[in-house]
Amino acid sequence: MLKRVKLAAPVASRARVAIVASEYNRKHVDGLLDAAVHGLRTTGAEVEVFRVPGAFEIPVAAESLLHEARGRWSALICLGVIIRGETAHADLVGTTVTGALMGIAVRHRVPVIHEVLLVANQSQADARCLDARYNRGVEAARSALAMARLMPRLRGGRKGGGGQRARPV
Repeated sequence: MLKRVKLAAPVASRARVAIVASEYNRKHVDGLLDAAVHGLRTTGAEVEVFRVPGAFEIPVAAESLLHEARGRWSALICLGVIIRGETAHADLVGTTVTGALMGIAVRHRVPVIHEVLLVANQSQADARCLDARYNRGVEAARSALAMARLMPRLRGGRKGGGGQRARPV
C-alpha cells in the first residue's frame, strides 16, 4: 500500500545539498526534483542540481561530486525513475545503482539519499512523482536534512561536523 508523505514544519538549516537527477523519464523526475528542492529551500538549505542522462549515470556523478569537493556537501540526493518493461533490464539497472550509491555513501561518509525509484508501471510513477500526497521528493528532502543534522554528532564535532559528540540513550 502506498503511504502518504508526512509534511512537517520546516526546521532552519544551513545544509548544502547536491541533487543528481536523471533526464530519463524527465516528467516524473522533475516532479521529484521540484518537491525536493522546495522542501530544502523552505529551510534555508543551499541546493545545487546536476543532471545526468539516465539512472545508470547517477553513481558516477555522485562519486565525482563527493570526491572532487570533499567536505562541501552535507548530503546528496539522487533522483531517477526506472519503469519496468518486458525484460530484466530495469531490475539490473535498479540493483546496480542501489549498490553503487550505498558504496559511495559509506566510502565518503556523506549521506546519499536514494530516490531512484523502480516502479512497475506508469501509474505507480505518476503517484510517487506527480501526486503531492505521495511524492517521494518530499521524503528525500526530509531525509537529507535529518542526516545532515545527524552526521556532525556522529563525527564527534570534528572538522566538518561542528556538533556535539553523540551520547547513548
